[in-house]
Amino acid sequence: MVEKKKQAVKKKKINSDKKNKADKISWKAGNMLYPLPAVMVSLTDKTGNSNIITLAWAGTICTNPPMLSVSIRPERYSYDIIKETGEFVVNITTKELTYATDYCGVKSGRDVDKFKEMKLTKLDSEKIKAVAIAESPVNIECKVREIMELGSHSLFIADVVNIRVDGRLLDEKGRFNLAKSELIAYSHGKYYELGKELGSFGYSIRKEGKTDNKMQNTAKEVRIKKAAGQSVKKNKLAEKQPNNSKKSNTGKRITGIK
Repeated sequence: MVEKKKQAVKKKKINSDKKNKADKISWKAGNMLYPLPAVMVSLTDKTGNSNIITLAWAGTICTNPPMLSVSIRPERYSYDIIKETGEFVVNITTKELTYATDYCGVKSGRDVDKFKEMKLTKLDSEKIKAVAIAESPVNIECKVREIMELGSHSLFIADVVNIRVDGRLLDEKGRFNLAKSELIAYSHGKYYELGKELGSFGYSIRKEGKTDNKMQNTAKEVRIKKAAGQSVKKNKLAEKQPNNSKKSNTGKRITGIK
């Protein structure tokens, strides 16, 4: 009896393994690291002409010193400009900029003025000559440190020399809330708006009973509003109470109790 049960369990495990293997399909090696940021990279050539190229192959590579990288095909119009000037600006994209983001990725600067066609505003950078995009909530000014020729793309490794942010995204305490700008991401040929917050960094190991600052502030605001509401309610009730007091012979007011 025991032996039959063991065989049944073993058979069930084998069938389960087969099913799991059947659910997975092997594909040819390729790019499948999604989602990605769809950023608009702006640049200015040595004659003062500016262009925008949309890139998804972009990311942070170092904290100290702050560095990022972008990968560009050598045949792209912006490739030689960045290679010659050694400068560019990474502009974070939003829901409002989605159309322009796509346009700047499929049209070439050889043929059109993307700033003009998309009605985007050129913003002078503080540390480099390449212009930024004023409509973007975050402009990251970069200087190329190294170029690595990898194959279909070349990797531009750059130092972040300055960052400019939209002041409207700062709260009264100076904290930056980028989520308010309605960020977008790129995944397998499509653009998506980022959704609701699922957690904050470190929440998986945070001690029970502790909350992050955002949650604490929200809870505090709720308590303050609740207390204020109760106070107003008490005042209104007090106003409705009948005045049952009367004056004594001495002229002093005596409270009547019913």
